[in-house]
Amino acid sequence: MFAALALSFAVIFVAELGDKSQLMAMTFALRYRWWVVLTAILTATTLVHAASVFFGHFLGLSIPTELLSIVGGLSMLVFGLWTLRGDELDDGEAGRAGRVGRSVFLAVMSAFLLAELGDKTMLATIALAADRDWLGVWIGSTIGMVAADALAIAVGRVLNRHLPERTIALGAAALFFVFAIWLVVDGLIGMSAVVVASTLAAATVIIAAGVWWIIATNRRRAAESAPTDELPIDRSASVR
Repeated sequence: MFAALALSFAVIFVAELGDKSQLMAMTFALRYRWWVVLTAILTATTLVHAASVFFGHFLGLSIPTELLSIVGGLSMLVFGLWTLRGDELDDGEAGRAGRVGRSVFLAVMSAFLLAELGDKTMLATIALAADRDWLGVWIGSTIGMVAADALAIAVGRVLNRHLPERTIALGAAALFFVFAIWLVVDGLIGMSAVVVASTLAAATVIIAAGVWWIIATNRRRAAESAPTDELPIDRSASVR
């Protein structure tokens, strides 16, 4: 259990660095009491990761450990590319940070529940719980996410600005790639040539799709931030 707890804590903590959940945590903490925000994050994380561990644990009961290791490694590869791409708050998520109703706790909790559904931390928790102690994964993943968001809250409160996301994202992506290589190699030991070839083909497709996704995203962001070439119209002078 303790090994699963430690591994889950490390993986989820790394996954949260530079993630949109950190951005949301910073946004909320800059405007509301930090302990209310952190308590809401803890509640939402506990619920989401409980569901993730449940599905991952029972999924792991029917899948060979070697295959789980390969799938987990490919998942880590996806997470690494996802981290390199970077996260951003869309209009809906940014709006939830700015339009809080009567209860800050419920607003923050619901925002994080919606943000984490289908997020890479939820998928990573499912992969970890598939062949490891479910209680250790649940506790470790919950503590890892809350610790990362607490770090974002602390930095946001003290510095009143975001973390240097690009540097953190590069480090996190590198760790994900290390996890990916380790898990894939561990799973491929003793496997047939067909499985090895299929795994390498899947990894190649994931990398190609990920690179295309990163390039397309960077181009879109550059286009959105580029200044317009139109000259301002001088309306002070009127034709008489």
